[in-house]
Amino acid sequence: MEIMAAASEAFDQSIRENRLAMRLSLVVGVTLLGTKWAAYFLTDSMAILSDAAESVVHVMAVAFAAFSLWLSTKPANKQFTYGYERISFFSAGFEGALIILAAVFIIVSAVLSWLSGLEFENLGSGVLLVAGAGIVNAGLGWYLVRTGRRTHSIILEANGKHVLADSWTSAGVVVGLCLVLLTGWKPFDPLVAIAVAINILWSGGKLVQQSVSGLLDYSDPAIGKLIRARLDQLSKEKGIQYHGVRFRNSGYRLQIELHLLFPFETPLGEAHEIATSIEEQLSLSLAQPADIVTHLESSEDHGKVHPSQHHTGRLR
Repeated sequence: MEIMAAASEAFDQSIRENRLAMRLSLVVGVTLLGTKWAAYFLTDSMAILSDAAESVVHVMAVAFAAFSLWLSTKPANKQFTYGYERISFFSAGFEGALIILAAVFIIVSAVLSWLSGLEFENLGSGVLLVAGAGIVNAGLGWYLVRTGRRTHSIILEANGKHVLADSWTSAGVVVGLCLVLLTGWKPFDPLVAIAVAINILWSGGKLVQQSVSGLLDYSDPAIGKLIRARLDQLSKEKGIQYHGVRFRNSGYRLQIELHLLFPFETPLGEAHEIATSIEEQLSLSLAQPADIVTHLESSEDHGKVHPSQHHTGRLR
């Protein structure tokens, strides 16, 4: 009971940290959005316009991520018996898609600007505003990704990667405008904007891939190896066998199912006690919270009940 209470308290603490981080992300995003648009109206730079447009997408994504984070922590009910945690993957995919959309917009805008002629004003002031926004976003993105990984929040980690992508956009804009100021060659502005857009396309694609993998219940080999090693150890200590292990990542936690094989004469109460102990010890071995469901079977007649399977102490 103490172990379960401690795990519950740790989970609640993670939720509080994630909500605080998401609120911070939204406030900073809206503030920097205004800063970048001010820089665009000051300079008429298409690179800065592209950065400001990406920030519009970013604020939309953060708003959706905040909603997803709120929904993912709601308890299960009769309609959604496993809760809402898997919206984490949908949120990551949505954010990745918005990043890709922003990158395409940046490339198109840069090309059109180049073709129509490049005219700038007050580039020095614009560079300072965008540089400041980029530095703030870099710090915020690092904090969001770090917090998301520590609390196993896919939503927060995806948001942090989007913020970092936004900071790279700003960095590219600053570099491009500084080159324009130093050399007087205006095409540096759209060229750097296009280069940055290609970079954030990669970031958005990775988020979409992570989303699809999660929604299709991709089994991480590293997690599977860890589960296998721990179950091999625990089953040997308890003198039993196991099979039929399956696991999925719901966004915040792992959901694990497995069958435990006991000697036929083992009392039900004793078997249940052993199973509960294995569930608790396996959960403590993992880096993120886990819901573990065990199915108790008799090892002697297992082959008759499941003729297509055989006894094993290995993960299958």
